[in-house]
Amino acid sequence: MLPKSDDSWTLFEAAHLLNRAGFGGSPDEIRAFHALGRFKAVDSLVSPAEPADASPLPVWANEQRALADMREQIRQRREIRQKMVGLAPEEADQMRRQLFQSMQKENRQQALEGQAWWFRRMLQTNAPLREKMTLFWHDHFATSIQKVREPSVMLKQNELFRSHAFGSFKELTKAMLIDPAMMMYLDTQNSRKGNPNENFAREVMELFTLGEGNYSERDVSEAARAFTGYQIDRFSGVVTHRARQWDEGDKTILGKTAAFSGNDVIDLIFEQAAAAPFMARKIWSFFVHDSLPDSAAEALAAVLRKADYQMAPLLREIFLSREFYSEASVRSQIKSPLQFLIQLLKQLEISEPPAGFAITAQQQLGQVLFMPPNVAGWDWGQAWINTNTLLTRYNLAGFLTKGAEDGGKAMEMERVKTPGMAPAPRRAGRGWNGPEYEIIAPRPLRENPAELVDALIFRFFQGNVPEIARASFIEYAIAKKGVIFTDKETAELCHLMLSTPYYQLC
Repeated sequence: MLPKSDDSWTLFEAAHLLNRAGFGGSPDEIRAFHALGRFKAVDSLVSPAEPADASPLPVWANEQRALADMREQIRQRREIRQKMVGLAPEEADQMRRQLFQSMQKENRQQALEGQAWWFRRMLQTNAPLREKMTLFWHDHFATSIQKVREPSVMLKQNELFRSHAFGSFKELTKAMLIDPAMMMYLDTQNSRKGNPNENFAREVMELFTLGEGNYSERDVSEAARAFTGYQIDRFSGVVTHRARQWDEGDKTILGKTAAFSGNDVIDLIFEQAAAAPFMARKIWSFFVHDSLPDSAAEALAAVLRKADYQMAPLLREIFLSREFYSEASVRSQIKSPLQFLIQLLKQLEISEPPAGFAITAQQQLGQVLFMPPNVAGWDWGQAWINTNTLLTRYNLAGFLTKGAEDGGKAMEMERVKTPGMAPAPRRAGRGWNGPEYEIIAPRPLRENPAELVDALIFRFFQGNVPEIARASFIEYAIAKKGVIFTDKETAELCHLMLSTPYYQLC
């Protein structure tokens, strides 16, 4: 076990926990969270009162509706094939293309709605760690709508991640074996006796559970035989295991030989010494920092093994550790685009983002929900920041703080075209006037520029900034004050503070 913190804590430590285990909060939310004490605050995150189904899915993602839509598409394809009989090749091709374009348009629209649904849920949830863990699993067991092409299937997977947020890593890995989105993404449904597909077998060892160097190429090829025979019934949506297409022969995997099934292989994987440290390190990197001594990794791995790979005890251990609140941890992570966007909205107390903002911003910053770049997920840390994305962050902050008229540069940029989905709306953010500055900076506070700046520093940074930066903020506020400090001037001050390197850290 790691050295633990006691129950007393500072307001800044509370803010740090809320930032890392969620997406931050307003000053009032941070104070309320701090008042719980460290132990109860961690418990509230790991055991949230909000039910997992608190936010209803879009109508088209309802299981019965999704199956009905899938059956209708199959019916339309059959009807088109019948109509094509006897047609000239050009006419048949046009008919086929029109049906494909119609289905593609509907899928793209549903993808946008699904992305907006999850973004809104992350912004508005009272169970932030559950959504943060759902994002973690989405990155860990990465699949993309670009290949899956079935938005309802992606949302079904998203709900699976949410239901397993604090549950068993081992059971979730087994669920991934028969998850339709994962099967479509890694071509498991095409793997059968005599012609096994190695995609899932390789990724489940290399990326999902053990890491490179902890398995052999023979382990992959033998495991691929065990993963044969799984099929998706497009009429029922149910994944079945067809014995005739499964390789029932003996396989030698990770030093053991038997007629292993897919579940048997996953059980073997989790018997390996490398499995628990692999996940302990990845979770630590996601929530704390990249440096974890071997002794600490083994201590966390022991917690995971003792809990039979349940995630809640591991998360509680991390969030109660002294190291989580250390100088090496606090404000040491570069915010991912989603962290940047959601935390900014929460700090500006915007519960409903401007129309089209969420997807436009995600596309411009390079992290689009349901669209990780490959099976390894997103690159994190410094990969999020370059000259273009940093400028875009500043522009997006300007749009949110100053409104469409004065800060709309980011929304007027050329629409980003992301393969597999509709481009960002042309009218994204039109009519946005900015946040409620009477809440963010009450007028009495504006009478004293230094007090105003310090209040905004806590709101945006939850800690100290270099004195030279604080002095420049105060100097700017004094220069802008005039007879009264208007909302426009407050917006400009906020934009200045958000357009700094300090704001990119969490």
